[in-house]
Amino acid sequence: MNKPKAFVSDTKKKVVKELLALIAEYPIIGLVDMENLSAPQLQKMKQSLRGRVVVRMAKGSLIKLALKQSPKNLATLAERSRGMPALLFTKDNPFKLYKTLSASKSPAPAKAGQTAPKDVVVPAGKTGFAPGPIIGELGQLGIKAGIEDGKVAIKQDKLLVKEGEVFTPKIAEALTRLNILPMEVGLNVVAVFENGVIFDRKTLDIDEKKYVADLIRLHTEALNLAVKIGYASKDTIKILIRKAHGDASALADSKDIMTSDNIAKLLAKADAQANALKKKAHIE
Repeated sequence: MNKPKAFVSDTKKKVVKELLALIAEYPIIGLVDMENLSAPQLQKMKQSLRGRVVVRMAKGSLIKLALKQSPKNLATLAERSRGMPALLFTKDNPFKLYKTLSASKSPAPAKAGQTAPKDVVVPAGKTGFAPGPIIGELGQLGIKAGIEDGKVAIKQDKLLVKEGEVFTPKIAEALTRLNILPMEVGLNVVAVFENGVIFDRKTLDIDEKKYVADLIRLHTEALNLAVKIGYASKDTIKILIRKAHGDASALADSKDIMTSDNIAKLLAKADAQANALKKKAHIE
């Protein structure tokens, strides 16, 4: 006996059809989690993104269905759906999209039952707490603490909650007391699709200052290595020529080889040696 097909309302079919049309139209598709985002905050974000990013909300099951039905092979993106999902559509590149959304976020304390949007680490260092029961409370959470200068101090970094894990009441309370605000009020990017590639949040979260500093450091290290091994390129050729000229000049000077550059120096040296010899031999 054939199993009856599940009934799908026309309204749901229309939603999926609209999502499929947007997926086909836009090259960049972002999956976000809107959990804990209030309606006024969402409207404010929509207004700030208007003209650049299209935001579409729907039930998680319909979003997954649209992603799986798309010919762009978005099934992997669908599997990442969590919390209160929504889709973003844009023609900006994924990194610019992530930066735009991150700039509009604000930190917030964790609440019991919420899902961690990223790894939450309790850093080592002094706290503002006086010695007391809090040391034991932290110890119950695996956080090593002691006393330094009359204050409670955390002895080493502790990864307290991993991305995707749920905050327990004790952990949420401890983080709030430690003034660690792991939640972000805004559209939390889960992943972004572009040209068959899915970028997760960790990949998109680039510290631009550190990135530029790393590029400068790597360029310097590569330049030093190229000069050391004598590799000629447009960046090293002038340095190598100056180095070769300096080495050649030093060799010519040490071996008394006369060149147009050192002739005056060698003549002065010869004159000094002749005068020294003349003096030693008592020649007037």
